[in-house]
Amino acid sequence: MAVEILKEKYRGQVREVVLGAAKDKGGTRSHTVKIGGETTLPFLHFEGNIPNRPVVAMEVWDIVPEGWPESLKSNFEDVYDDPAAWAKKCVEEYGADLIAVRFMSADPDGQDASPDDCIPTLKKVLEAVGVPLIIYGCGKSEKDNLLIGPLGEAGAGENLLLGVAEQDNFKPVASAAMANGHTVIAQSPIDINIAKQLNVLISELSTPLLDRIVIDPTVAALGYGIEYSYSIMERARFGALQGDRMLAMPFIANIGGEVWSKREAFVPHEEEATWGEQPERSMMWEATTAMALLQAGADLLVMRHPRAVELTKQNIDELMKDNSY
Repeated sequence: MAVEILKEKYRGQVREVVLGAAKDKGGTRSHTVKIGGETTLPFLHFEGNIPNRPVVAMEVWDIVPEGWPESLKSNFEDVYDDPAAWAKKCVEEYGADLIAVRFMSADPDGQDASPDDCIPTLKKVLEAVGVPLIIYGCGKSEKDNLLIGPLGEAGAGENLLLGVAEQDNFKPVASAAMANGHTVIAQSPIDINIAKQLNVLISELSTPLLDRIVIDPTVAALGYGIEYSYSIMERARFGALQGDRMLAMPFIANIGGEVWSKREAFVPHEEEATWGEQPERSMMWEATTAMALLQAGADLLVMRHPRAVELTKQNIDELMKDNSY
């Protein structure tokens, strides 16, 4: 006698968000990238539809990063002084699906570069690669408020993914997206209620932006509270599938920045012999964090180490195999 497998059925669906704009849509991208669209929990192909595979973006900085360990720097040291060449290497050699440009030169505690200083870099990266771009400021909200608007205007029509909009500081990014045809990263501090409220605020500013939001729930590295990040993402995904329109957006997870800022990623073997060799340890730590967050529902991963990217994309290939029965 055949055994009937009980399958969960949901009434909701994660929104499908398009990143980048090709020539027919007023942009210059060689292709667009779609994320989201799921009607089931991650990789349960037998219960619903997962139309778009998760994708991986690689970070490019507009200045030479300080503090990166040699095991990470060695992959990019020949292109560190040229963000366009760095982006091209990430796409052509390392298989990045998108490029995430961080304008760290704008940091007021560093070079304090102006928007006019940063715009040429954006244009050079757009010319160097055909993949969609993610744009971040320096991480200092006061300066980023001055930066994102001009960058959004300089990239008008390209459907950039602009970051980040936060609950107390969402209007500059949302306005730049609304005026120039971009998409918004809505960042919340591992709090499902704030994530939902932020999406409400952005949609009140512009209803069409509701279909151009990607949620950044803020994630933790493996060993630093990843289970809390996981549970928030899981609850939000359940909410989306159960019909909550204000949670029905794809997720972006900033894995590289979280992993490589922790001491486990850069402390040498001599200091912590039981941790294993630093190059392999840190790379695997990034890859493992990425794989865990894929299971939580991450649609877009932002990463740094090429080998970690390779392993993660292999994992995605396996997870996207149809397991229907």
